[in-house]
Amino acid sequence: MLLKLLIQYSKPYAAWIVAVVVLQLLSTIAALYLPSLNASIIDEGVSKGDTDFIWRTGGVMLAVAFAQVITAILAVYFGAKTSMAVGRDLRRAVFRNVSAFSAREVNSFGAATLITRNTNDVQQVQMLLLMALNFMVSAPIMCVGGVIMALREDIGLSWLVWVSVPLLGIVVGILVALLMPMFRTMQDRLDGMNGVLREQITGIRVIRAFTREKYETERFDAANLRLTEIGVKVGQIFVLMFPLIMMILHLSTAAVLWFGGQRVDSGEMQVGALTAFLQYLLQILMAVMMGTFMAMMIPRAVVCAERIDEVLSTRSTLEDPKVSVAGVAAPVDGAPAVEFKNVSFVYPGAEKPILNNISFTAPVGKTTAIIGSTGAGKTTLLNLIPRLYDPDQGEVLLDGRPTKTLPREEISRLVSAVPQKPFLFSGTVATNLRFGAENATDEELWEALRIAQAEDFVREKGDGLDLKIAQGGTNVSGGQRQRLCIARSLASKPQVYLFDDSFSALDVTTDARLRAALADTTKNAAVIIVAQRVSTITGADQILVMEHGEIVGRGTHEELLESNETYREIVESQISAEEVA
Repeated sequence: MLLKLLIQYSKPYAAWIVAVVVLQLLSTIAALYLPSLNASIIDEGVSKGDTDFIWRTGGVMLAVAFAQVITAILAVYFGAKTSMAVGRDLRRAVFRNVSAFSAREVNSFGAATLITRNTNDVQQVQMLLLMALNFMVSAPIMCVGGVIMALREDIGLSWLVWVSVPLLGIVVGILVALLMPMFRTMQDRLDGMNGVLREQITGIRVIRAFTREKYETERFDAANLRLTEIGVKVGQIFVLMFPLIMMILHLSTAAVLWFGGQRVDSGEMQVGALTAFLQYLLQILMAVMMGTFMAMMIPRAVVCAERIDEVLSTRSTLEDPKVSVAGVAAPVDGAPAVEFKNVSFVYPGAEKPILNNISFTAPVGKTTAIIGSTGAGKTTLLNLIPRLYDPDQGEVLLDGRPTKTLPREEISRLVSAVPQKPFLFSGTVATNLRFGAENATDEELWEALRIAQAEDFVREKGDGLDLKIAQGGTNVSGGQRQRLCIARSLASKPQVYLFDDSFSALDVTTDARLRAALADTTKNAAVIIVAQRVSTITGADQILVMEHGEIVGRGTHEELLESNETYREIVESQISAEEVA
């Protein structure tokens, strides 16, 4: 999987990779040529006292060394450029695929692991490619070239090469086999720690409100300790690796000097040749050692590549139809803005449906309210309209057209939702309000703020539309955040407005003023409101009462008070019988 991923995303940079290979080849050839020149200086210059030969050959060595440095620098430059580009493309591919996920796929992975896979996992693959281009290209050339050059100097000592190199390879193979499962465990535990940390940062206010800092610290410490334990085990193998490699390196050096010295003493070998042979053997072992470093990175990169591919190969259950917005079927004349036809929906792993055989229409110019107990399926029903999920049975239609046949751009144009938990992005008030209406003018944004009862506090801040908004809108109050989200929905001017308990943080007076301002703005659109507060929906054209995923009552406020016991219980739990009358 790692190789497949690297080949796929390296193709656009084939020219750079070819440049790396050519430059590494030239750099390695230059490095292999230097010991031979050094041997010539010793045997032909120093031993014979030929100063001219030493100067000439020394000049050649300087030129070769300079060429080796230049080619090595260029090779590293193109290698870094390639690996960084591949890492960028991988992160972009993961992000684009995740952004197309439905809520179902996002929930199945979890936010923490998706973040880790698009950051740490991609970085591991990226670093492996960088190291491979810088070392793994030159290592085989160095090994093969070193063996040839060593044999050229003295074939009698060649057995030392055939003993030391395989021994080093066996040691590396054992270490890699031990590390592979550990790296997989390490990535999983990193996911776990990121999940705990993300949850704690997001819920810091709740933690402080209940003074649970000590408990949450212990939770983080436990996750951190699990990651540390596996990191220590990996470190122990790395600690063992270096002494073993250095021991093989030093034993090989000692063996060359011992057996080579005997051959020099017997006249079978010259001192320069012995020096060159020792340098070639060290170059071979260093190349193998570089390969060792790569081998230590490969297991972790393989695990990361599998995790990345798992995200990339996951296809959203909400496949976008292969049609452009221009090619979308025209709205059906007389059709309601929203229609549910026998819709049922079940969450993955759930024992029974959260929605069961839901049918209703939401006409243009009318307000449809949905009320019911917690867990009745109200938010799930609303999420089906902008196609955050697809129903398991039945159809959801917009203007008489099934949502499955509409591209996301068309659905986004038709539907605007204010979620149950209002969320703002880092930036300014203007950038947030233009999230669904890129070309909206400042006047249109101020109008949306006025209707949403947010104009006063935005003007009071002094910066107006340029007021800075922190990530998640944490620098404004809950009610202000809710009103800004309502203004964002109004700025996009959709045909269907969805409000999922979007007035809960507003006081009664602000709620009343906002609903009165909305009435005129939304008269040419369908409005669907999920509410817990009865006073918010008493003026709705139709109210749907939900219980256990089914519609158990529908009608106006007055009709339901007379005919529906469930609705009457909800009302009586909030206001007195006299106030109802």
